[in-house]
Amino acid sequence: MTESDEIVVIGIGARTPLGFSAAASAAAVRAGISNIQDHPYMVDRFGEVMKVSRDAGIDIELLGPDRAVEMAIMPALDALDPLLKTGRSAPVSLIVSTGEPRPGQDSHFAAAVHARVSGRLSQHVDLEGGGSSAGGHAGGLLTIHHACKVLRQGRTNFCLVGGIDSYLEPETLEWLDENQQLLSEKNIYGFCPGEAAGFCLVTTRESASAFGCEPLLQVIGTSVASEANRIKTQTVCIGDGLSAAFQALFDDLPNALVDRIICDMNGERYRGNEYGFAVLRNTGRFRNAADFETPADCWGDIGAASGTLFVSLVAEAQARGYSKGPLSLVWASSENGARAAVLLGGSKGTA
Repeated sequence: MTESDEIVVIGIGARTPLGFSAAASAAAVRAGISNIQDHPYMVDRFGEVMKVSRDAGIDIELLGPDRAVEMAIMPALDALDPLLKTGRSAPVSLIVSTGEPRPGQDSHFAAAVHARVSGRLSQHVDLEGGGSSAGGHAGGLLTIHHACKVLRQGRTNFCLVGGIDSYLEPETLEWLDENQQLLSEKNIYGFCPGEAAGFCLVTTRESASAFGCEPLLQVIGTSVASEANRIKTQTVCIGDGLSAAFQALFDDLPNALVDRIICDMNGERYRGNEYGFAVLRNTGRFRNAADFETPADCWGDIGAASGTLFVSLVAEAQARGYSKGPLSLVWASSENGARAAVLLGGSKGTA
């Protein structure tokens, strides 16, 4: 693989209920700090105050695309910072993903967020191309997968990829409650709705070198797949989609052994079950498949922001010397059936 084919991460940015930077959020997750708290006024069907994890820096009354954009700008600029510091101008493609269409968030939401974020960031950088999707949990990783393609095709030199999501719209919370997905004392297999935004600036190793930007991580491989037996349907999931996503990564790396696993499991039994099946179909690929990390325990379920924030956790561990090893696997599963996985190595790959 040449330097023009190698994809590297040169910038990261995070805003989560645990902190307004990648460093603060990663430190809190590493320490096991939880931000799960009572919602200021929403009550579930059992008469209990809903448990959520929210961004304390944003007014709870600010909703819709405005809330998403407010979360996104700071981490987007943090991710762009290494390029901005060079003082050189280069077009950047902005690719973002939000939660899937649902009550409280219509099918135009992703496009609206992309347009507003683009408008704010264009004051700082030349944006060109890109796009948006309502990808759900796998959305952030899907943006990375797409960015790798366009970078290798030479359609752009830099991609700013981001996942942005918030479950705190009242209609969304009521919908989760009706579907018995909210975590409570009477529903231990539900999840805690959260909100966050995570961004990564990715480019080829060749472009990073040309601009004097130091790589934080190398994207060793990306894969996407689809699960037919989706959650909240009358089907039985045996992890076909996630298994296929894992296999697609490992087929190109016959000797790969994953040292660290970070995923979007959130307490729902469905997600744990599919991971178990996927591991059984990919034996010998993990140093310890049972040693997986679930940041949702700390910052809540953050939907489409999950994938890009997982990348920031890996980058922080590499930079601060507490990584479990050179190869990390991050994966996520959307309710629409999309499955995405990314293998990450240190700044020089897996060596």
